[in-house]
This record gives sequence, C-alpha cells and structure tokens, in this order.
Amino acid sequence: MQTKFISITLTLALSAAAPFAQENPDDSMQKPQKFERTITRTLHADYLLFTPKGYKTAGEKKWPLILFLHGAGERGSDLQKVAVHGPPRIVKAKPEFPFIVVSPQCPSGEQWSNEVLINLLDDVISRQAVDTNRIYLTGLSMGGFGSWSLAMQYPERWAALAPICGGGDSIRLLLAGGVRKKALQSLPVWAFHGAKDTTVSLENSEKMVEAFKKIGNKEVELTVYPEAGHDSWTETYDNPKLYEWFLAHERKKGD
Repeated sequence: MQTKFISITLTLALSAAAPFAQENPDDSMQKPQKFERTITRTLHADYLLFTPKGYKTAGEKKWPLILFLHGAGERGSDLQKVAVHGPPRIVKAKPEFPFIVVSPQCPSGEQWSNEVLINLLDDVISRQAVDTNRIYLTGLSMGGFGSWSLAMQYPERWAALAPICGGGDSIRLLLAGGVRKKALQSLPVWAFHGAKDTTVSLENSEKMVEAFKKIGNKEVELTVYPEAGHDSWTETYDNPKLYEWFLAHERKKGD
C-alpha cells in the first residue's frame, strides 16, 4: 500500500462583466449583462493506493479499479484512518485482492468534492495500469453521499456503483437529461442500508433507488439489513458477492 499526493492546476473560464452587444430596445433600467473571469487554482488530495500481487505498471495487463470514499469519522490528515473500514482495510490481509484500490482522504471539516475526486481519478489512470471499462465507485455514510453525487455528475465514468448508508439529491437525478440521463439509465447500482440506522435514515437510500427506477434504470437494487444500524458497511464489504458483482460489469464508450 502506498501513500500518494496529487496536485492539479486548473484554469476555469467563468468571464468580466460586459453588456451584450444588443441594446435593450425599450432602454429600461434593467439590461442584459455578461460575466466572465478566469480563475486558476490548485486541487490536491492525499490517498492510499493499493496494487494487487503481480501488478506491473508498465505491463500489458490492465486492472479493474475501485474508488472508495470513507465516512466523516475518517477525515483529517492521518491516512491510516482511511484504512479502518472498507476495501483499504480488507487489502491489508489480502494482497491478491484483484483490484487497484484508490482511497482518498477528505480534509477535516470538509465534504467530498466531485472536482477533486474526478481529477484524482484521471491522474491515477494516467499513472497506473487501469482498465477504464472497469472502474467502480463505492463509499460509506458521508462517502455514500459522495458516491451518489459523483456518480450523478459523471455517470459515464463508472462500470457500477455501490453506495452504503448514504443518500443524495433525487430531484437532480430526476431532472437529468440528454447524454447524462442515458448514462444514468444504464449505470448498475447496488445500494445498501441498515433498517435501524438512526444516523442516516433508510429513506435516503430508498429515495435514490426509486429515482433511478423512475428514469428507466433496470439494474438498480437496494439491500436492507433488518437488524443493522448505521454500520451496514462491514457486512457489505466482507461479502465476496459485492466484488463478483463489480467484476460482472463493464462500461464501454457510448454506454
């Protein structure tokens, strides 16, 4: 397991206040305007990188990848906290785990940033032997919310999605259109939640699953653990069927 640091500089075109060329015909007090400004900033993230036994960066073989998002309790600057739950915990005892696992850490007091995460993923892909048709997204609690959000913004990037005890903006999902809606309709989703969760209610996952069904997604499922509270992730991540389900899905261009 390796520790990596990523720093990415982006230039965002936003624009300077300037009027449209066309004058308002009635010359009223309210006139159309434009705003444009260029902003340059740096994105960064600390993360754990696991590569399986037999992995070679320069080899011909490409490997499936899991992007794992931890919960609120693992935020901070101590990367070892990230390995308390989920895939980064599992791989410590399973060097043959058949995925590249990328486990970023969210800074203290912050929430997951889609912009940081998608650029981190792109950076990892540029450096590692990743099968880009088999990239899987999962997370627990705050990371479950982050997984729903990232998947909705970039649905074409994931072969499958497995959010645990999270939730999201179901209205945003229902309002999706065009290419994004098509990608969301074909994104396999397997969500998990505890029926007795008093931290994040089961209703949060139910709303998201129902919204996916309403937009026409035919491969969306919710597993509810009747006796589980907030910790619905231990049973989920310890279940080999989750990883078999991941590997049964590929996402090719145009899907």
